[in-house]
Amino acid sequence: MTGFRSNALIALGANLPSRVGAPAQTLIAAVAAMPAQGLSVRAVSRFFATPCFPPGSGPDYVNAVVRVETDHDPAACLAALHAIEAGFGRERQQRWGMRTLDLDLLALDGTIAPDPATQTHWRDLSPEEQRRIAPDQLILPHPRLQDRGFVLVPLADIAPDWAHPILGQTVRDMLAALSAADLAEIRPV
Repeated sequence: MTGFRSNALIALGANLPSRVGAPAQTLIAAVAAMPAQGLSVRAVSRFFATPCFPPGSGPDYVNAVVRVETDHDPAACLAALHAIEAGFGRERQQRWGMRTLDLDLLALDGTIAPDPATQTHWRDLSPEEQRRIAPDQLILPHPRLQDRGFVLVPLADIAPDWAHPILGQTVRDMLAALSAADLAEIRPV
């Protein structure tokens, strides 16, 4: 515990049923589980149906984003998210595989972790490298949030003016930079 309150942005996604039902039901239950993990929910985006990523790798997703307040540092916040995922049957068997619940820590206030050079390295990886390798440490802000419509569309619902601490772009700016094709199949549930 750090002793001060931070704002965290968390992406939620599911494309397989969990113990509580269909993916949308799982997201509702996951949001309800957050306070018990020290994550006070302050805003929840609309839910969106989004194509599976990467394309063709499974059923479509339901995605959302929440803003929480927490006393947790980044590592403790991530541990809390992993505990919630485990409670809904998340198994980490395949990178970018199908899942009952995926909770990604997008940002914790303006934290850059572990440092700007490492964050930039992971952010600048080619799509092929992103599929092949995964970081062995927490990278903040999430290194691919600026590239993903399924994150930016719900994020714009609750934090359109949040600015990436390295890129200096707001969520609105990053969303506007995506192609129409990247956004075409994202629709409210």
